[in-house]
Amino acid sequence: MTTSNAPAKESHYLPRIADAILTRYLKTSGAVQVKGPKWCGKTATAERQSASQVYLQDPDRSAALLALADVKPSAILEGAEPRLIDEWQMAPQLWDAVRFAIDRGRGRGRFILTGSATPKVRPAHSGVGRIARFTMRTMSLYESEESAGGVSLKSLFDGATDVAGVSDSTIEDIAFALCRGGWPEAVTEENKTVALSMAKNYVDELLDSDIEEMDGTKRNATWMRSIMRSYARNISTEASLTTIAADMQGEQPSGVTVADYVDALARACVTEDLAAWNPRLRSKTAVRTSPTRHFCDPSIAAVLLNVSPESLLLDLNTFGLLFESMCVRDLRIYTDALGGKVFHYRDKTDLEADAVISLDDGRWAPVEVKMGAGGIETAAKHLKKLAGRVDTEKEGAPSFLLVLTATATAYRRDDGVVVAPITMLGP
Repeated sequence: MTTSNAPAKESHYLPRIADAILTRYLKTSGAVQVKGPKWCGKTATAERQSASQVYLQDPDRSAALLALADVKPSAILEGAEPRLIDEWQMAPQLWDAVRFAIDRGRGRGRFILTGSATPKVRPAHSGVGRIARFTMRTMSLYESEESAGGVSLKSLFDGATDVAGVSDSTIEDIAFALCRGGWPEAVTEENKTVALSMAKNYVDELLDSDIEEMDGTKRNATWMRSIMRSYARNISTEASLTTIAADMQGEQPSGVTVADYVDALARACVTEDLAAWNPRLRSKTAVRTSPTRHFCDPSIAAVLLNVSPESLLLDLNTFGLLFESMCVRDLRIYTDALGGKVFHYRDKTDLEADAVISLDDGRWAPVEVKMGAGGIETAAKHLKKLAGRVDTEKEGAPSFLLVLTATATAYRRDDGVVVAPITMLGP
């Protein structure tokens, strides 16, 4: 079939951490699936490493492309490789077609599949060994050039002891970055008022059409907005679905309906909860398994809570919860570059860590998030207590203990705990 020419590369494209991840996976797998929320930059990143593209959401060609995918999915795959198939989930049968093509033709780096939703209809085959997968998120502060990156997670894991620096960012800068979000178009927008409006546009479009278009299921927009607002009010907590439902204003849908709507948000990559870490401990202590609630970007919660950079400065409790969610987003992005995942920890004694970085090679590090300097001492004590509770013979000793802040100074305390502003953290 006819393929499109590679689009012109935007002059304002800011390098993404996902660029290197995609390059690496194209060298090791026949295809790469890049999943993430709409507007996070998946297509722009994939275009830069593809030789031809097909866009299933192209309004001029979508109906014809979807019809072709039904009768002859292999035709969609014809084109210079790597071949980008954008929003592949609109024709889920393409997954099996890609897998079959890889089996028949072999070779690596042949296809890139981007998508902003996980289809309900599962492919016949998983793609294990043929299709690598990773999640692309909105831009971290390092990618948006609002973090100097002087405190590198990789360096900390590699044993760096020299941690020192001062950030030029103010608390007002952090509040603005949080409310604006990491949406690439907003990040590169010079007009701050316009940039702040883009997260609201995202939420409005999501409620108007995106959730329904994902799987064709008609949903009540009023209920969806109410559920999302409840989610926002419970951001960075372990709120159960029952709590989220009870916190809704107005008419409440059934528990089954709430669960379905929350599942739809997760499959559309709008929410991304943080799973619990379950390490081996020195003594028998029950570890809680509930996830903490997060949107893919903290700006969504800011929109739903109707807060602005100025009002956040007058409500430090809300600011703190949203700031923690922003830190979790950035930690996830930086950890992807290192090969690992981020969890949270809490046990029956309420000892907790807001985040635990766990690398694929077994190294790990707990992180506490405290906006101001006043909470650093308590956070350091909790981190040291957690490090002492984990069975280091089985899990290994933590590579470092980190307190992330909204303050200006990065340093290593006398007890070894690293303190770093989020605006100095990098991969």
